[in-house]
Amino acid sequence: MIADQQQLAALDIPKIRADFPILEREVRPGVPLVYLDSAATSQKPIQVMQAMDGFYRNSNANIHRGIHTLAEEATAAYELARERIAAFIGATTPKEVIFTRNTTESINLVAQTWGRANLDSGDVVILTEMEHHSNLVPWQLLAAERNLRLEFIIVTPEGLLDLESYAELLKLGPKMVAFTHMSNVLGTINPAREIIEMAHQAGAVTLVDAAQSLPHIPVDVQELGADFLAFSGHKMCGPNGIGILYGRRVLLEAMPPFLGGGDMIKRVELRSFQSNELPYKFEAGTPAIAEAIGLGAAVDYLSEIGMQAIEQHEQEIIAYALERLEEIPGVQIFGPEAQQKGGVASFMIPEAHAHDISQVLDSDGIAVRAGHHCAMPLHDKFGIPATARASFYLYNAIEEVDKLVDGIYKVKKIFA
Repeated sequence: MIADQQQLAALDIPKIRADFPILEREVRPGVPLVYLDSAATSQKPIQVMQAMDGFYRNSNANIHRGIHTLAEEATAAYELARERIAAFIGATTPKEVIFTRNTTESINLVAQTWGRANLDSGDVVILTEMEHHSNLVPWQLLAAERNLRLEFIIVTPEGLLDLESYAELLKLGPKMVAFTHMSNVLGTINPAREIIEMAHQAGAVTLVDAAQSLPHIPVDVQELGADFLAFSGHKMCGPNGIGILYGRRVLLEAMPPFLGGGDMIKRVELRSFQSNELPYKFEAGTPAIAEAIGLGAAVDYLSEIGMQAIEQHEQEIIAYALERLEEIPGVQIFGPEAQQKGGVASFMIPEAHAHDISQVLDSDGIAVRAGHHCAMPLHDKFGIPATARASFYLYNAIEEVDKLVDGIYKVKKIFA
C-alpha cells in the first residue's frame, strides 16, 4: 500500500475525531458510523456547537439595533466572526465579507445584482462543464432574461479543464468567468489563479465557487486575484444556513442591493431609500446571528489545526483510496489522479446502480452519496445517470477506506 497510519500522522486523527460527537454514533446496534459524505455536508465539532449554544444562553439579542448589553454583545460577536472569516480568506477588509445563507445564494446575489447592472443582450458569460447547478441555473435565469450568451470550458476525459478551449472562448470578449475551484464530482482542483489571470487579461470579472475547495485547502482571495468568491459554512465544520460572498470592495460598492428591508438601509422615505454602507447593504433583515458566530468558531477550529495539514492529510487519504478502489474488478473511477484532486472519489461498478451501492453500504454504517450530485450536465457528458461518491475530510481515518472497499466487495457479491 502507498499509505499507512504513520504517513497520516500529520493530523492526530483520534484527537480530532473526539471533537465530533456524531462520529461516536452507531447507526444501528453494533454498526458504527463511517461518514464519507463530507462533500455534501461536513460534521460539526463540539467547539462550534458550544459557540452557538453560548450565544443563545448568554447573549441572544438582535444586532445593530439595540444599545442594551445583550444587543451590544451580540453585535460584537457577529462582527468578530466576520473579521475572523475575512482574515481566513485573506480579504483586505471585513467590509468585503457578506453573510448569505449559502454558496447558492452568494452566486445568485452576484448574478442578480452585478449581472443585471453590467450584462446586456449578447454579452458572454463563460462557465465550465463541471459546474454544480448552483453556478449554472442563476446564469441561465439571467441569460433568459437578458439574452446572454453562455459558453463552457470543456472537461477532458481525464476530468480536467481544457485551457486551450478556454483561451479560444476568451477571444469572444466575455464579461464574466464563473467557475468551480474544486469539482464536487470529479474532485478536480482547477488552476484558479491561472484561470483568473487569463480572464482579467481578456477584461472579464471572475467568480469562484469555493464551496468544495475552501474547507480543504488553503485559499487566499488576494493570491488568487478573485473578484468574487463564494462558499458555505456547513461544508467546513460550520452550521447550516450561513454562507459567504467575498467581493472586491470596488465592485460591491458599485452594485445595487440584493434584498430590501431592515438593516440594508441608511434612510427610508415613502417613495425612496438610501442604501447602507458595506457590508450591510447586502444583509437585509435579521441575519443568522448564531450561525455566523458558529462559522467564526469553525474558522478558528480549522485555523488551529492548519489548512496545509488538512490538505496533506486529504491528499494522502485520497491517494490510498484510489489505489484501493482500483483493486476492485470492474470499478470505474471518475476524475484525475490523486495529485490533481481533493478528497473526492466518484465511482461506478458494473453489477449495481449507485443507489444500490449506497443502500448496501449503509447497512454496514457507511455513508456515501449516490446520484448526480447536483451536476447533471457533467454526468450527461460522461454518459452516465449517476455515481456513488465517497468524500473525505480531516476526521476520516485510513481504516474507513478499507471498510469502504470491503463494503463494495459485498455489493458486488450481492448483485453478482
